[in-house]
Amino acid sequence: MLKEFKEFAVKGNLVDIAVAFVMGAAFGKIVTSFIDGIVMPLLGMLTGGVNFNDKVWVLKEGTPAIKDAAGKIVTPAVAEVAVKYGAFITNLFDFIVVAFCMFLVIKAINKMKKEEPAAAPAPAEPSNADKLLAEIRDALKKTESKE
Repeated sequence: MLKEFKEFAVKGNLVDIAVAFVMGAAFGKIVTSFIDGIVMPLLGMLTGGVNFNDKVWVLKEGTPAIKDAAGKIVTPAVAEVAVKYGAFITNLFDFIVVAFCMFLVIKAINKMKKEEPAAAPAPAEPSNADKLLAEIRDALKKTESKE
């Protein structure tokens, strides 16, 4: 069983997938850094200083904990309930950049692949008339050789 696992783990395709996975994770970090550090600040500047990561739609306001004079909590804190659409917009930009880069990579790989020439079509089978003429020719040759 150990031998089979070793053969499986060392197969070229599995190693290629593992390398691609590691490279993809690293590329994802680069894209996130690019989007968070360059694209979103520029986009925020174009939209009047808006920081998209801070954009939320508050569904329910949060309240702080209320304590009495002794420091005992009388009313516990309630967390804010909000939809963080700004983070979604930032992640959407991440996705678009990664998808576009993957499109370019796949397009380049497909272009680099050599186009295999189409296989030559099989010769067409002779028609019935040709078959009949060949039979007549063969029959004539037999009769001529007997004479």
